[in-house]
Amino acid sequence: MPDTAPPASSTATVMADSYLTLHYSLADLAGNEYVSTFGLSPATLQMGGGQLAETLENCLLGLPVGARHVFELASADAFGAHNPRLVERIARSALPAGIELRVNSLIEFSAPDGVSSFAGFLCELNESSALFDFNHPLAGKPIRFEVEVIAIL
Repeated sequence: MPDTAPPASSTATVMADSYLTLHYSLADLAGNEYVSTFGLSPATLQMGGGQLAETLENCLLGLPVGARHVFELASADAFGAHNPRLVERIARSALPAGIELRVNSLIEFSAPDGVSSFAGFLCELNESSALFDFNHPLAGKPIRFEVEVIAIL
């Protein structure tokens, strides 16, 4: 008697340990795009490797190769709430020498371990101090995450 069961799907899906190639974009719900690989070279990433926020990686789980999907995430489900304790005024004399300070720009700082770094958004600058926001630029904002899975390796 012939086997009448449907053939098993051979389409790979994104799993927690997948290495994948994809296009993605991040925008706020007003349509202001913050990053996009569409129209450029696609990104490659190791799931769980920290290259993409865990909440965004969770959106990818189970998507098959060729899938293009748009996720709208509340701020709590994206980059979290804006934390006012991560906004800090720093005396200009305490800032590293030789860095160019421009309002509305990201300034990179060396972490105390001397190996890693972190960035702060320069919000305000006066003669004696600079106001930095160390929150993720999309913290406190609902976002639109669009993704197209090109390959799972």
